[in-house]
Amino acid sequence: MDIKDKIKSLVPEAQFVEGGDVATVTVMPVQLRFLAKKLRGDGDLSFDFLRCLTGMDWGDEGLGVVYHLESTRYGHQLVLKTTASASDCPEIPTVSDIWKAAELNEREVYDYFGIGFTGHPDMRRLYLREDWVGHPLRKDFDGSRETNPLRMSNEVAIDTTSSLEIDENGHTREKTHLLFEDDEYVINIGPQHPATHGVLRFRVSLEGEIIRKLDVHCGYIHRGIEKMCESLTYRQAPALTDRLDYLSAMQSRHALCMCIEKALGVEIPGRVQYIRTIMDELQRIDSHLLFFSTLCMDLGALTAFFFGFRDREKILDIFEATTGSRLILNYNTPGGVQDDIHPDFVKRVKEFIKYLRSQLKEYHEVFTGNIIARQRMKGVGVLSREDAISFGATGGTGRASGWACDVRKRHPYGAYGEVDFREIVYREGDCFSRYMVRMDEIAESMHIIEQLIDGIPEGDYRVKMKPVIKLPEGSYYAAVEASRGEFGVYIESRGDKYPYRMKFRSTGLPLVSCIDTITRGSKIADLIAIGGTLDYIVPDIDR
Repeated sequence: MDIKDKIKSLVPEAQFVEGGDVATVTVMPVQLRFLAKKLRGDGDLSFDFLRCLTGMDWGDEGLGVVYHLESTRYGHQLVLKTTASASDCPEIPTVSDIWKAAELNEREVYDYFGIGFTGHPDMRRLYLREDWVGHPLRKDFDGSRETNPLRMSNEVAIDTTSSLEIDENGHTREKTHLLFEDDEYVINIGPQHPATHGVLRFRVSLEGEIIRKLDVHCGYIHRGIEKMCESLTYRQAPALTDRLDYLSAMQSRHALCMCIEKALGVEIPGRVQYIRTIMDELQRIDSHLLFFSTLCMDLGALTAFFFGFRDREKILDIFEATTGSRLILNYNTPGGVQDDIHPDFVKRVKEFIKYLRSQLKEYHEVFTGNIIARQRMKGVGVLSREDAISFGATGGTGRASGWACDVRKRHPYGAYGEVDFREIVYREGDCFSRYMVRMDEIAESMHIIEQLIDGIPEGDYRVKMKPVIKLPEGSYYAAVEASRGEFGVYIESRGDKYPYRMKFRSTGLPLVSCIDTITRGSKIADLIAIGGTLDYIVPDIDR
């Protein structure tokens, strides 16, 4: 029995959309939880990975949610849609108890679209202030300054939250819950704490030095990039992806260009595929070197910090010679890349790989083998494989917990199907494993580049595209393995030159989602090592 027949046997009213490379099914909200539980728990399906959760405003059709699901056991993929009413207070049942990744994602949808999730334990805004008026991603949102005047006062911290529950008569009622009891000792870590790696705030309940509870506050650097994309053309929108995870700029822009090209059915030249793949791996090394440097600094190893920054500069020099920039690179473009590689690109990349391979030994001598570093990381902040999948914590974090989640292996793209490389997987799920995955991936990225660098095909570095790009009407999703995990782009097109909806699957949001689970019972000093090895980037979370 195929997936369609199985779902039809469970929910006869389910409607399938024909066409596309992934089955798409629409159900009513009242059928959502029943089907979600079956999809998650059925042995023949086992959709245990919630890849992406997207809030939608379909205008007169109502407000709703799109769920991208995948089975880590069988590799099945499914797109599940549900639509609530177009009322001021639409409601959809929560799936946060089925997939843990949904907890913060549903709060994001509530924040931006005003959809209440019945049964969700924490219906607070995730990014915007609690006194914000309206929901910005709705098509009828009033964005005037009069509606939301500039407030110079700090937001007052609240210790209560609410949930929407359905009583025995089918009526929805709001129930209030305490976040922290009056006798709990609560401290702030961030948003101006250097070890949060950006303006991220944790409210931490302590018993002595032991963490009992952690509440994440996002949104301090929010810039509304998804909303901005709705008024930008498909040629303009890629400029914003570099500004999300600025250590995955090449990869994030690659994902968006790939999604646009997939929608248009454009065939990309081999030269472009090789260049993009090499650039993605250079970007991965760049990111992992910065990860190494900042983690060492967080744990007090300043010498190693300077080593990492010194060697990262060599990659930025290579980027600058070809792209003209070092951080916000603006290199990939729909149909190819902006410019061909610099005449010295191949020579400089080969020299850098030879140099870095010798330096990695020194990294391990100075930091990896240090007894203090090992005691701070080994056995600390353990994330189980099951929780990694449920939270959707991909990238080095998931692979450190034994989950082989690399998009380059699961769904090959670019030139990854032409190279031989090892997916780095550890089993312990602790801080040390997360550190070692990234250090080993530096060597593996160099191995990938070495297989490609002398074989870059001749040909065009960009195919000719129309000045104004219009995507065919429909929904499209593409993903890459960015420096911190799966970065996905979901586009819904109405056939216009602007996207009707553009959603970026953050690599960092799942990582902060699981911090409360990981840190409970750990010491407050362990929070620094845990946050450092999770390696999130705040602008990518806030978007």
